[in-house]
Amino acid sequence: MEKPKRESVKALTCDTYYVSSLLVSPVGPLHGEVYAFGAKNAVLKEMAACLLATGTHTLRNVPNITDVDIMIELLEALGCSAEKRGEHVVTITVPDASDIHPFAPAHLFEAMRASIVILGPLLARCGEASMALPGGDDFGGRPINFHTDGLSAMGATFASSDVAIAAKTDGKRLRATRVTLEYPSHTATDNLLMAAVLADGRSVIDNAAREPEVEDLGRQLMAMGARIEGLGTSRLTIEGVDELHPADHTVVTDRVVTATYLATALITGGEVRVVDAHPEHMEMLLNKLTLFGGTLDSHGAGILAKGPLRLRSCDVATLPYPGVATDYKPLLTTMLSVAEGTSVVTENLFVGRFRYVDELNKLGADITTEGHHAIIRGVGSLAGTTVRATDIRAGAALVLAGLVATGETLVEGIEHVHRGYDTFEDHLRALGAQVTELA
Repeated sequence: MEKPKRESVKALTCDTYYVSSLLVSPVGPLHGEVYAFGAKNAVLKEMAACLLATGTHTLRNVPNITDVDIMIELLEALGCSAEKRGEHVVTITVPDASDIHPFAPAHLFEAMRASIVILGPLLARCGEASMALPGGDDFGGRPINFHTDGLSAMGATFASSDVAIAAKTDGKRLRATRVTLEYPSHTATDNLLMAAVLADGRSVIDNAAREPEVEDLGRQLMAMGARIEGLGTSRLTIEGVDELHPADHTVVTDRVVTATYLATALITGGEVRVVDAHPEHMEMLLNKLTLFGGTLDSHGAGILAKGPLRLRSCDVATLPYPGVATDYKPLLTTMLSVAEGTSVVTENLFVGRFRYVDELNKLGADITTEGHHAIIRGVGSLAGTTVRATDIRAGAALVLAGLVATGETLVEGIEHVHRGYDTFEDHLRALGAQVTELA
């Protein structure tokens, strides 16, 4: 069957979605090498950071994902121009602040959660911003008060409704402040960091997120002329500067995509190397995968994973970095569904993020949820059927299940996976998987 063409971003972000499916058939152990490419949770913020400086910025190792296309449309609606140069390079040309439009069509904000990160750069650069409330994956509420409270402390004032938010500053420039985040929110740290680099004076962000993607954003900002201390720690100190300049920046590798391809080896009993992986960014996860019975080797390029004949049970709890990330959890739950023994997976970050469990149970998994815990009784095998992806990572996890389910598994809603995985189907085929994309 001929592979259908991907619809435009505008079609993806309107009321009528282009829905595709992936037909997965088990073929036994997967083997080979793949690249994870740049991190979704870094590149979208780094594209927004370009708003902070007039001129042409270059981002390399940019993943070919739908969310990047949406962010390009959003930046163009704000008055920038963007161009894909080759497979994984994007250039973004930003006009003078007076020519940036601090508002854009609602459907672009509603298409993805990361759209909130334009708020800090727009306030820092233009002194105002207006946007629809961000959308994205549906796995429980993720309030934006960490963003608005911190920006308010910098001098911004907000007016909001159930569907939109508007903000402005009381002068030309935000003022430096000290913010202690109630929770080390990744995206709030990004937003406040981008706002602070052009604020008047020295800002401090305490209880800041420590993720590698936050550190990578900081490196991009420093290449643009920002003055930041404490990257990789829970306290960031930012000395505001008057002006930034464009930079050439390479996006850090996606550790969740890395984990997905490592999981293909572990669950199928195969051997897969993620060539561009950074083991130092995922030490806690690699320790857990070893307890699952996997063999992990980071002495060569990237990380090599070898799967056992059958995975072992293991308890897992999600925590802020450097703990096990919530984005890993659907993958881990899927692996444990066919492991020997009983496991408990605890979700400490997002209350709604067990919604994919019903889909796994349709495949024959034995999983029950109690509050923020999932009790997983490993079964000998799964059986293929039709399931539906509700978010990026859940979609990847259901494909993972299809790799070891008897018969055929049809994963509907695969467009969610395209939001975060660069040519996912092609990578799986390169490892030997039998997957077919259907309209």
